[in-house]
Amino acid sequence: MRDIAPVLDSWLEGDGPLALSTVVHTWGSGPRRPGARMTIDRQGRIAGSVSGGCVESSVVEAAREVIGSGEPRLLRFAVSDELAWGVGLACGGSLTVFVERADRELLGHVREGMRRRDAVGLAVVTSGPNLGESLVKVAGLPGIGSPALADAAEAALAAGQPQATDTEHGSVFCDVILPSESLVIVGGVHIAQTLCGLAARVGYRPVICDPRPVFASPERFPGVEIVNEWPEEGFRRIGLDASTAVATLTHDPKLDDPALALALESPAFYVGALGSRKTHARRLGRLQERGVSEDALARIAAPIGLPIGARTPDQIALAVMAQVVAARNGVRGESAG
Repeated sequence: MRDIAPVLDSWLEGDGPLALSTVVHTWGSGPRRPGARMTIDRQGRIAGSVSGGCVESSVVEAAREVIGSGEPRLLRFAVSDELAWGVGLACGGSLTVFVERADRELLGHVREGMRRRDAVGLAVVTSGPNLGESLVKVAGLPGIGSPALADAAEAALAAGQPQATDTEHGSVFCDVILPSESLVIVGGVHIAQTLCGLAARVGYRPVICDPRPVFASPERFPGVEIVNEWPEEGFRRIGLDASTAVATLTHDPKLDDPALALALESPAFYVGALGSRKTHARRLGRLQERGVSEDALARIAAPIGLPIGARTPDQIALAVMAQVVAARNGVRGESAG
């Protein structure tokens, strides 16, 4: 859903029906996971993808039929080894795609929840007597749509990942749209300029926290969220959650130290600090004086970034972003240094 969100927002403001195609099951070498989406309008414009290109044309054709008839369809594709090789896969498999006419009201609620950075569950009956019934569920709030799907949506939200289940109402697929990961960068320095671009490119929301407008300005960081406050106030405004990574880059203890102390108190999945091993040793001493525990200090990735021999600001930014992604994916790697 995040892939098609920018286009979907503008299309939802217009008129005319849209078709929404969703991958609900894969087996074998699938290029897209369950929950991958493609949307098509009456003019044939496309946003998103449900495969590596091997079934797109068939899905588009079915979507046009669904737009005309309003009747949802469940499409099953078998991808041969030969065809899979042609689109860059190691081997074949199978793919199931559910195509429906988009419910503008429900999608509006999905986008509203995403903008609030809530976890959103979107459940739909893909086969059975209640074909096409759907529900939007935000954790802790009543669902909007078919109440019969509430249990399936709540189970998927609790698991934090898409789920397919069989119920008395039919087969139900529930996608879970989690908040996009955030990379909070303390210090509007040269490295941060490249790091923001890399973060956005791989799906992260970059945020600059720096009380110095001369460094953290729209001119230096066009299109990036900027918080010109000290970490104590800025982090409260930004909100650090389990989808947040924090990178301190200023070399200034007045900024980095409080930022690190606050980040280590939060559920942030990654906390990194720029500086040599000697600099970091002194930093650890200062943080211990602040009362930060040894267990918490051990969470800091320092020197920041993966050890790729980075020398230039751009290379250091690459090493940092790679380490953040690795941490998010549960892959441990030694810090640079």
